[in-house]
Amino acid sequence: MVAARQKRYSLAFADSGSTLPTVQSDHTQATMMTALASSARPGLRVPGLVAALLFVCIATGRPATAAAGSVATTGATSALAAASAVATASAAGVAASAAAASSAASEATPDAAAAPAPALATSDAAGATASAQAAPASAATDAPVCTPDGGRPGRPAIGLVLSGGGARGYAHLGVLKVLEANRIPVDCIAATSMGAVVGGLYATGMTAQEMQRRLSQVNLADIAFDVTERADLPQKKREDERLYIDSLTIGFDSKGFKAPVGLVQGNRLQALLANWTAAVPTNQPFDRLPIPFRAIATDLQTGQKVMLDHGSLPLAIRASMALPGLFSPAEIDGRALVDGGLVGNLPVDAARRMGADIVIAVDIGSPLRPLNALASPADVMQQMIGILIRQNVAEQRKQLTPNDILLQPDLGKQTFTDFQTANQAIAAGEAAAVAALPRLARYALSPEQYDAYRAAHRRPPLQPIRITSIDIHTNGASVPKRVVRNALHVKPGDVYDPQAVSADLLSLTTSGNFENVTQQIVNEGDEHRLVIDAQEKYWGPNFLLFGLGMSSSSTDEGGFRLHLGYRRPWLTPSGLEFRADTTLGSDLQSAHVELRQPLSNKIGYYIAPYADYKRRFTNIYDSDTDIKITQYRFQTSRVGLDFGLPLARLGDFRIGLAYTHLSASPTYNMPLEWFLPDNVSLPGTLFPSAYGHQVSARARLVIDQLDDPTFPRKGYFVEARAERSLSKSSDTLFESDAPFTDVYGKVMVAQRFGRHSVNASIEAGKSFGGTNFGNPLGYTLGGFQHLSAYAADQLSGNALLYGQVTYMNQLATFNASPIKALYVGASAEAGNVWTPGTRIGSGSLKQSYTFFTSLTTAFGPVYVGVALAPGGRRNIYFQLGRTY
Repeated sequence: MVAARQKRYSLAFADSGSTLPTVQSDHTQATMMTALASSARPGLRVPGLVAALLFVCIATGRPATAAAGSVATTGATSALAAASAVATASAAGVAASAAAASSAASEATPDAAAAPAPALATSDAAGATASAQAAPASAATDAPVCTPDGGRPGRPAIGLVLSGGGARGYAHLGVLKVLEANRIPVDCIAATSMGAVVGGLYATGMTAQEMQRRLSQVNLADIAFDVTERADLPQKKREDERLYIDSLTIGFDSKGFKAPVGLVQGNRLQALLANWTAAVPTNQPFDRLPIPFRAIATDLQTGQKVMLDHGSLPLAIRASMALPGLFSPAEIDGRALVDGGLVGNLPVDAARRMGADIVIAVDIGSPLRPLNALASPADVMQQMIGILIRQNVAEQRKQLTPNDILLQPDLGKQTFTDFQTANQAIAAGEAAAVAALPRLARYALSPEQYDAYRAAHRRPPLQPIRITSIDIHTNGASVPKRVVRNALHVKPGDVYDPQAVSADLLSLTTSGNFENVTQQIVNEGDEHRLVIDAQEKYWGPNFLLFGLGMSSSSTDEGGFRLHLGYRRPWLTPSGLEFRADTTLGSDLQSAHVELRQPLSNKIGYYIAPYADYKRRFTNIYDSDTDIKITQYRFQTSRVGLDFGLPLARLGDFRIGLAYTHLSASPTYNMPLEWFLPDNVSLPGTLFPSAYGHQVSARARLVIDQLDDPTFPRKGYFVEARAERSLSKSSDTLFESDAPFTDVYGKVMVAQRFGRHSVNASIEAGKSFGGTNFGNPLGYTLGGFQHLSAYAADQLSGNALLYGQVTYMNQLATFNASPIKALYVGASAEAGNVWTPGTRIGSGSLKQSYTFFTSLTTAFGPVYVGVALAPGGRRNIYFQLGRTY
């Protein structure tokens, strides 16, 4: 039955005329690829349910590599297509799994013969042809390129096959270390996904020890998932972080809503690979590397296997590990390519085609989960994906001969995203290779022979490359090429420094204008062209941002806030941007619109006319009893014009003029006569209403280098602002026409010590003269992280002094998960406010001591804790989001 199914489905491999076993033993995989990837552009029309499920699969550590990242239909249609394909695949998976089990059993004995793959026809008895044809993706011929350079005459050519598996791929390093230590040569490499990262770098001549040293010096999890240092973001992006959830941003145009086909663009990984492979020309066959190399990818449009053998090595590696739905596809020769694990996670056939006589295959795939562990639809989906991958791996393992060696490192429960357990994975790879040394030793070389082999495969020294010209390619009409050109400090005639160019390109990849920006050197004779390819976000040009905040405590009613933002960059070639922000909440409703027009392309200064409206409900408390006596509704309207100057990536400085109108009224009131003696009668109410307007000059400086706005563990923050009225008109509640001057400052520093961190801040403010209509309550204290034992804004006055120290212990981190980190911590706070006529510093500072547990999540930070203060004051709170 298995043979019949294999006979029914086969495909022509690459551009050869021969027919080899298909990498999927059932039509369902090609069907699923076609259904889910009918177009790699322009992206999702609605954020796909399938992509979300894939992300859950990946986050839980399973090899979730189904092509759900580029659905061109609606999310519901995509989900149905995926469900149909996976359901069909389950029946095929039973028989394929049985075949895999049989194959594994035969390989359990090292010298046991593996059954060779039978020659398969292209159709079944009914004449149905295979549904997918292999991609003519290779520029290489069928001539063997895996040649045994160095060593004894007539030795066999050894091909190394490295499978995909995410962080489990660190085991490949352990295998390579044992091969080197025992003088076992590698003459060619075929690899997929994480295997392509290790194999591609090794093919450049980098030793296993050097690769381990380099990888240990970087946070590969952050690099793989494009985690950018917050200090490298422009200030306007950092400000958006305080309100909005970046992963929920969607785009739209006249044709409808769109979302990126991947949550991660892969810019940091590609930049790292470009730096480490700078000695490799980008327009040469991979046969010319010190060790010939092939990377396996999948054509997202057709489901065909693509064997990458020439071009940009960093781009080929990135394509091979672009998990659909998590990483955006890599475009090569006009094709959208994703993770090769979909069609060839253990590419034994590619090594054979390169001419390998002996194959050393390293399979790091995750095992299937037991039936009782499948507790949700996401669990079932990831199990089905695992079955599909095991099918193509089983087909490849059948091509191993008795002389080949299959290594399966014991990686236990290590998941796809467990980068923090890299050392354990390396050790597991070493152990698997050491256990196989009795079989591996037969291919070992003498010290002299191995020296000759290493000389033939030594990494060439990096020769200085002098750039003769710079070409800039863009794919859209919105962002002018001069923006890319202005970001570059390199010029023709300079020596090429890939790290310096990557640093320049960082300002483009973090600007929010581009999906990805890549660099490569193209050699044409004596000419060396630096080619910069900047891909604009295809899911624009309009972007919607979403945010959420919730608060509940034992001292007030709690509340919620929903945030909606709109961004339209590059309205004109000069860089005009429209920004709008709306908040709908139980205590705050606001709207802000702004036009930001750059005045200089290089310096970055700009003008920003704006208008905003804010309605806020604020409780008023009796200062002696802490009892809420009323609630005021403050409505503020403002128009203004600012001049702004970005301070590199440090922060921003703005100065301008504003006109403000304010009205204030209590939401409930009491007649004044209730509080007078019986023989006294006065009209009116206890809490008056008022209104007024004013013109003021304002200035604000912000320097923000914190690594996180709410969980700062390193960096610093400085804010200084001042405002002075130029004209004013109001009724008596706001002290008539008295001018005002407000000044405020805040400084915070944070320092990390391994899992532990401490941050401390101090802030102070003072109002002189009348009331600032933009801030009618003056300065307030109370609420979460601002004297937490007191209710929100419980204390108010015209002078403020406050300081806090917070300790946090990071108990756990989670990669590619909706929950990113878990903390416990404690804080000590002290501060007070003073009303007009009271000497600042008089009386004691109010204190608060907080103990909390917190999570960083994809939907914002979550806090649960208790705050205590002298006198028995206590506040238990729950907090979601950054807005309270």
